[in-house]
Amino acid sequence: MKVTVLMAMTLDGIIARSADHFPDWTAPNDKKFFAEHTRRAGVIIMGFRTFQTLKKPLPDRLNVVITRDSSRKSSWNNVVFTTEPPRQVLAWLESLGYTEVIVAGGSVTNSLFAAEGLIDRIIVTLSPKIFGTGISLFTPEISMDLALEAVERLGQNLVVRDYKVLQTVSR
Repeated sequence: MKVTVLMAMTLDGIIARSADHFPDWTAPNDKKFFAEHTRRAGVIIMGFRTFQTLKKPLPDRLNVVITRDSSRKSSWNNVVFTTEPPRQVLAWLESLGYTEVIVAGGSVTNSLFAAEGLIDRIIVTLSPKIFGTGISLFTPEISMDLALEAVERLGQNLVVRDYKVLQTVSR
């Protein structure tokens, strides 16, 4: 199972100003890039707060929402809430025939997968913005060694950086 973290972030490494910050600050071509990658994988994994900011599931793919509340149930046929740890979520998805998943935040969910050494790639779209403060790509406990695989310009102002994860170290 190939696990890719796919996120937009500002030049100062922030993915959102706060937990309820709607991702309307990203450019249309970034949204298209994100949609193409997540649709190709067929499944996106996110935390409950990230799901709440979206207000509804992303269409044409399975939305797996990591939550601590086992009473949460979905009224959508393409949304699954789970309290299972990342390794078990991936095993379940693999049993359904998925070979690739996109983990798309937030910071805590990204870090849950990183702490277990489950992330193969990190793809970030750098937006020409500075927030100053906010939520980082990972929580402070995560440390990683990466290898740059590709750099691509996306439209006029965005840069996509694709990294292979070499090693994850939890502090």
